[in-house]
Amino acid sequence: MTDQQRTAVPAPVPAAEPGPVGTNRGRRLSRAAGDGRPAAPVRIVHLGLGNFFRAHQAWYTEQAPDAGEWGIAAFAGRGAGICDELAAQDGLYTLLVRTREGDLPQTIASLSAVHRGDDLAALRAYFAAPTLSIVTLTVTEAGYRRDSTGGLDLTDPDVRADGDALRADPVTATVTTTPGKLVAGLLARRGSAASTTGLTVVPCDNVPENGAMAARVVTELAAEVDPTLPAWIAERVSFATTMVDRITPRATPTDAGQLAAQTGIDDPQLVVTEPFAEWVISGDFPAGRPRWEAEGARFVTDIVPFETRKLWLLNGSHTLMAYAASILGHETVCQAIADPLVLDWVQQWWDVAARHLRLPAAELAAYRAALVQRYANPNIRHLLAQIAADGSQKLPIRIVPALAAELAVGGMPVGATRAIAAWVAHLRGHGAPVTDAHADMVRALVEGDEQDSVTKVLAWLGLESPVPAAVVLDQYRDLVRRAP
Repeated sequence: MTDQQRTAVPAPVPAAEPGPVGTNRGRRLSRAAGDGRPAAPVRIVHLGLGNFFRAHQAWYTEQAPDAGEWGIAAFAGRGAGICDELAAQDGLYTLLVRTREGDLPQTIASLSAVHRGDDLAALRAYFAAPTLSIVTLTVTEAGYRRDSTGGLDLTDPDVRADGDALRADPVTATVTTTPGKLVAGLLARRGSAASTTGLTVVPCDNVPENGAMAARVVTELAAEVDPTLPAWIAERVSFATTMVDRITPRATPTDAGQLAAQTGIDDPQLVVTEPFAEWVISGDFPAGRPRWEAEGARFVTDIVPFETRKLWLLNGSHTLMAYAASILGHETVCQAIADPLVLDWVQQWWDVAARHLRLPAAELAAYRAALVQRYANPNIRHLLAQIAADGSQKLPIRIVPALAAELAVGGMPVGATRAIAAWVAHLRGHGAPVTDAHADMVRALVEGDEQDSVTKVLAWLGLESPVPAAVVLDQYRDLVRRAP
């Protein structure tokens, strides 16, 4: 990196004074004190500074043998607290890997800069730097602002506002959505010395064919803003498709206290995760990438079988448990899978899904067995209420495709319809509380009596025929009867 290029890269958010969290339990992490390693030059921008990103993509980058060449500038989704706390410890944080035998803490140093989500000047400056090679994202399914067809929801008020703002002022406009930020960054790149340098966008959210999905929403907003921009994007920007997997529950004050007792470190941005991690990637990286494969990342030409396996078997069973097991009074995945009834429901769902996966039966059986072991890890406190969020985005991609495939061959997939029955019960006030990007819309589906609720939900999911509403209604009533 030249001196001129170095000046084009924004500085991280100024360090905040440690608050009460950092005064009683131990010292804060600091590169100056010898924690971690020196900050690497920024060559990756990440949108969505959450726990999963820090347990997964940031960890893979930390583990790469060339990590010293690949710094990440990460932008928070909401709020400034996470940025202030990370900046106070030079972007360092502890990843606490919870095994059955005990905790394994690791200092992660791959974040070279952290920024608030609204720091658009910094975002544009990174995009304009020729040294930027990769943009990764963990913004959840809802963050891509898609409509029912999978394209950009141009009726979304925030999307419309971003489009209007970028048309009026493509250089300094304020935008708030993920597609808006990506288009703002790409406009800055096209107008800079980096305009001929390749860039790869790597979405890491649990959406099938997420590379094509990200390309579509970005290109559709770009076309609304500047009709000449999509052609430049097609020539200069690659969109990789990924499958990501690592269970990452929210850290608690108890976790932080245990870390301090074990290491003497007070880390308010501690991340807790499981030992297992998987990353499968398909796509081109014209400007290079870290050697993620050294830690087991897999680069393949056809990612669909892997992403479908994970989406249906892991995420689908999570969705089933989030609604059905929480109705039974369970709070965590570990508690749920220890219940023989819930385990049987999960196995029934897996039986349906596995019949329609394009992978060897032995590989699927091993994956299922490994999932049961992962779910049963007593040191991972994965809250069902956390998993239950945004069911309107999750059921259509985690449950419905396998259910529809089974119907197409003449089966009646009761292992899959139970997840829908449980979601109806969830929306009607049973089990985990409703937290959904489309809460008002989905709650309206269950207004009226039980039968009407089931009928409207099936219709909304595109399953009104040939799924017998009576089957789902019976499962709904069985779940509600079982509630403590």
